[in-house]
Amino acid sequence: MLLRIPGQEDMVITDLVLDFNGTIAWDGKILPQVKERLEELSASITIHVLTADSNGSASIECESLPVKLQIIGKSNQREAKADFVSSLGSGVVAMGNGVNDELMFRRTDLSMAVIGKEGCATVTLLTSHIVVQDIADGLDLLLKHHRLIPTLRK
Repeated sequence: MLLRIPGQEDMVITDLVLDFNGTIAWDGKILPQVKERLEELSASITIHVLTADSNGSASIECESLPVKLQIIGKSNQREAKADFVSSLGSGVVAMGNGVNDELMFRRTDLSMAVIGKEGCATVTLLTSHIVVQDIADGLDLLLKHHRLIPTLRK
């Protein structure tokens, strides 16, 4: 996926990294507006879901989705998420809402803080490139990436 934002270098997006709880899921259940959007996005980019799986439901919830699930440990989550996105190289977009997403946001080409029902950690919000009210809005920005221009152009 090629993103052309005036005043910035072109971005070739190859990977999308998503936090699970509070971002694409609520109380361990995938939000209804997510599946169709992920299916459409998976035609052009690889989608990863990172989670500590606090509710123990991520494997079941993600099995029918076109995503690569990565369960991280309950400790050092900030570093684990940051190391994961670093291993992908360039072309990474990340979406999340928790404190454990802040370092990941610092290592991606484009980061979106999702406020959602859980809210968003202030440090993560301040590290993001874009803030959206819910995950559907963030995924739609990637599906219709011309909408990113007014927000990100310099």
